[in-house]
Amino acid sequence: MKKTALITGGSRGIGFGIAKALAKEGFNLAINGVRDEENALEALQELRKLGADVLYCQGSIAIAEDREKIMTKAYDFFGQINLLVNNAGIAPRVRMDLLETTPENYQEVLMTNLEGPFFFTQSVAKKMAHTKQNNHAFEATIIFVTSISATVVSTNRGEYCVSKAGLAMTSALFAVRMAEYNIPVFEIRPGVIATDMTAKVQEKYNGLFENGMALQPRWGTPEDVGKAVASLTRGDFPYSTGQVIGVDGGMLIDRL
Repeated sequence: MKKTALITGGSRGIGFGIAKALAKEGFNLAINGVRDEENALEALQELRKLGADVLYCQGSIAIAEDREKIMTKAYDFFGQINLLVNNAGIAPRVRMDLLETTPENYQEVLMTNLEGPFFFTQSVAKKMAHTKQNNHAFEATIIFVTSISATVVSTNRGEYCVSKAGLAMTSALFAVRMAEYNIPVFEIRPGVIATDMTAKVQEKYNGLFENGMALQPRWGTPEDVGKAVASLTRGDFPYSTGQVIGVDGGMLIDRL
């Protein structure tokens, strides 16, 4: 039986890169997104051409009722989830200096990037644990997609940095908790990736790459992240639960 992956924010950007990689690995896909299914249809059709059965689960990970709806739809259709990829995330609507940002800005980002994934993972992890207890052959993995912003400070989007730092700890917490069930948990920490989210600051980062920001002087791609996720799901890291996998072109290596 083919394994099934549930990917939040899976119809565009990094999430879509992950979805394509997993489709090539033979996964069926439950793709979550906030857009209407009609607006995501082109991406869904591309995934189907790669051989995957694809189910679209519309909803916002920030809303409790939507989280329940997404999970129920995926389980009702596929029967089980072998891989949860927590990828959905937003940047602040307005980049504001740390001394000026608002509670509204902060709360919106934290609800989507941290609280939503925390409680969504809690719900899916319970089901995974229950399945594992009743079927020891069942294979499951949980992956959190965070950001170099978990440790790299940007004072004009502090709420984003806080959310990703919190999500990194969330990954570690679930790695410890799910070890009892032999369910590995990993964190993928991308650097500067070419997506809709970063398109607004393309000129800024082009200059930074030219000046040696990363050892590999290019933008990262969603496909780079997808390959890392695919490797984890193949079991290439069988003794590494809780580890952080950087996909940043060597950006965070300390240099003189």
